Amino acid sequence: MKKAIFTLAIGDNPMYRAAVDSFKAYGKRIGADVIVSDQLHYKIDINKPKFDASPAWSEKLYITEILKEYDRVLYLDADMIVTPWARDIFAECPDLDTVYMFNEGRHRDRSAQAEQINAVLGEVNWPKEDDMTVYYNSGMFLVSKETGLFDNAGIEEMQAICNQVKFYDQTYINYLIRRDGIKSVGVDAGFNRMMLLGYDDYQKADFIHYSGRGYRQKVPMRDMKYIIDYCDIFKDTLSDAEILQYKQQAWHVYMLKQQRKTKLPIGLLSFVFGLIHPSHKY
Repeated sequence: MKKAIFTLAIGDNPMYRAAVDSFKAYGKRIGADVIVSDQLHYKIDINKPKFDASPAWSEKLYITEILKEYDRVLYLDADMIVTPWARDIFAECPDLDTVYMFNEGRHRDRSAQAEQINAVLGEVNWPKEDDMTVYYNSGMFLVSKETGLFDNAGIEEMQAICNQVKFYDQTYINYLIRRDGIKSVGVDAGFNRMMLLGYDDYQKADFIHYSGRGYRQKVPMRDMKYIIDYCDIFKDTLSDAEILQYKQQAWHVYMLKQQRKTKLPIGLLSFVFGLIHPSHKY
C-alpha cells in the first residue's frame, strides 16, 4: 500500500514551510511520502468572481496524477498543523472505497453553495443530517483509487463554476460526491479541527486547520498565530534559534502586508505598532 500526503505551497511563507515540516514528520511516522506542489498544473481564469476565489484551488485535481502511482492520498491545506500526537488517519479510516472528510455542514448552513453549483452544473440531491445540508470541508480529505472521486472531474467544470460559486473547489468536490454516487464518511473533528468549533482545546487535535481567521483572537494575522502555535506545539524538537527565526519571519511577512496597505516604511510601522523586535511580540 503506497501512501502519500499532498499539499500546495507556493512562495516562501513561513507558515507553509512549517506546515510541510509537520506533514513530513507525520509522514515519516506513518509511512507516507509527502508531495508538495510548488507550481500550478491547471489553467483557470478567475475573472470578476462573485466570491473570493484563487486559481490555486484547482490544484486539488492533481490528485488524479498522484493516484496513478499511489494507492491512497491524504490532501492537506498548507494552513494546517499536523500535531506530533496525531493518530494515523490511514489506519483510522481504512475503507478504500470511501472518501473521508469533515462535515462542516453540521455547523454552518451551506445550502446556498449547493444551490449555486446546481444552477451551473445541473441538479443533484444533497443529503441532510439534522436538517442541515451535508457539506464537507476540503482542507483535508483522504481518497483512494477505488473511490473514483475525480474520474469524471475536469478543469472545464471548475472553470464554469469558479466565478459563480462560493468555495468553488470545495463545493465541486461535494458536488462530485453527490452526482457520481461516491461513498463518503464524515471524519472525527480532530482530523480537521476548525475555528467554527470554538477555541477550547483546539491545540489537542490531530490536524489543526487555520482557515478563516485562524484562531488568531488578539494576534493580528492568521499566519502569525499559526507560527506561535507551531513553535509551542513543536517546542521539544525546535531549537531556540529555529523558533526565533520562525517568529521573525512571520513578523516580517506581517510588516510587508502592512507596508502594502499603508505605503509606510517597515521601520516606522514597527515603531508605530510598538513591536520593533519580533521576540518582544512573543
